Amino acid sequence: MTQYTVAQLLKQTASQDVDIKGWVRTFRAKRFIALNDGSTLNNIQCVVDFENTPEDVLKRITTGAAVHIKGELVESQGQGQAVEIAVKSIDILGDSDPDKYPIQPKKHSFEFLRENAHLRTRTNTFSAVMRLRSSLSFAIHKYFNENGFYYMHTPIITGSDAEGAGEMFRVSALDPKNPPLNEDGTIDYTKDFFRKETNLTVSGQLEAETYAMSLGKVYTFGPTFRAENSNTSRHLAEFWMIEPEVAFMDLAGNMDLAEDFMKSVISYVLEHNSDDLEFLDQRLFDEDKAKPQAERSEMRLIEKLKFVTENNFKRVSYTEAIDILKNSKPNKKKKFNYIIEEWGADLQSEHERFLVEKHFKCPVILFDYPADIKAFYMRLNEDGKTVRAMDILFPGIGEIVGGSQREERLEVLKEKMAALNIPEEELWWYLDLRKYGTAVHSGFGLGFERLVMFATGMGNIRDVIPFPRTPQNAEF
Repeated sequence: MTQYTVAQLLKQTASQDVDIKGWVRTFRAKRFIALNDGSTLNNIQCVVDFENTPEDVLKRITTGAAVHIKGELVESQGQGQAVEIAVKSIDILGDSDPDKYPIQPKKHSFEFLRENAHLRTRTNTFSAVMRLRSSLSFAIHKYFNENGFYYMHTPIITGSDAEGAGEMFRVSALDPKNPPLNEDGTIDYTKDFFRKETNLTVSGQLEAETYAMSLGKVYTFGPTFRAENSNTSRHLAEFWMIEPEVAFMDLAGNMDLAEDFMKSVISYVLEHNSDDLEFLDQRLFDEDKAKPQAERSEMRLIEKLKFVTENNFKRVSYTEAIDILKNSKPNKKKKFNYIIEEWGADLQSEHERFLVEKHFKCPVILFDYPADIKAFYMRLNEDGKTVRAMDILFPGIGEIVGGSQREERLEVLKEKMAALNIPEEELWWYLDLRKYGTAVHSGFGLGFERLVMFATGMGNIRDVIPFPRTPQNAEF
């Protein structure tokens, strides 16, 4: 007999023998099991013949128990489902203590569920979020594969700081109680495993550039790490990044690629994850109704996703954006938390959302940022004060993608590194790319968890990654 998933059975017609395994969500009246196996948001009802089922078996059918059911798929006699299973036999594969099982059939706070992250995907919300996370991951690989990109794995252990932020996790094999020391008392890392100081990577971009300059179009999709002591709803110490790099592509091409990519992956989940999205959409709508009017979302979740897929992204220079923000009502009436006073300001989420949601009413790509607020590897414009950077801004979240045309001119790059005290010997291989067949090239980075937050409407980044790593928390 074929073993089915719940998702498969809910699409089947009645009058057939079935075999299914899953976990009990609820068991009521010693008769009705709501069974789920993770394949779908929905449960399938299994009707037990309690008069012919031993009492010791009935007692073991509790919330969280794993069961193996054989029976007949029949038309449902009740409301809420088209089919149900008339149970012929039931085996208990794994018991669950009903008094101790943490995930009871009631509403739990997200804080409580984070403490039980190993079980939280047995709730509707988190099973929906993680199925969407999986679909988004597949859609990303699918997009790049269909567009001629090569997937590469960049190092997790690195000797360079791509972002220049300095907030990195050190990797060392030295004895922490008795490390070798230099004469000045500092640790002698030449005695370490790699004979130099190494860290967990914050980005695979620089290494990806090396492959783009030989393979043409590459992308990375891997874990990155940031030792930033920040306990906000938008920060993780371990997260995943998507970073495409393309040779012979300028900033305009980079913006084209990023817009097409974002529309493609969001369209994919709109098409393939409708049940999960509708559930999350309703959850957010119900949650919003309990808030004061001023705090409610202006767009529902699915509406927000279609806002991205159905609108052209407006391209606006940083300079034009600053003028718009300076002259906006919220700025003039000092309703922004960060007042825009002059060119050169680093835009905050409130400014980015104003441009998207209030002014242009479509996704926005800002470009040509001040050099002083962007990374060293971004190409300097002819004005000497801006770089060919671009950020994509989405409703409800602000910046979601950041990228640039890379600086391909050796002398200009060396000058920028010197100004920031980045030693040439540390990135000699990166400079080599500018010596041997240098060419215009561009790329961007997308924080995967930021994308999952946007697609699911979840308000905390800790709720869109299976096991969040945050300051003072490395549980599981």
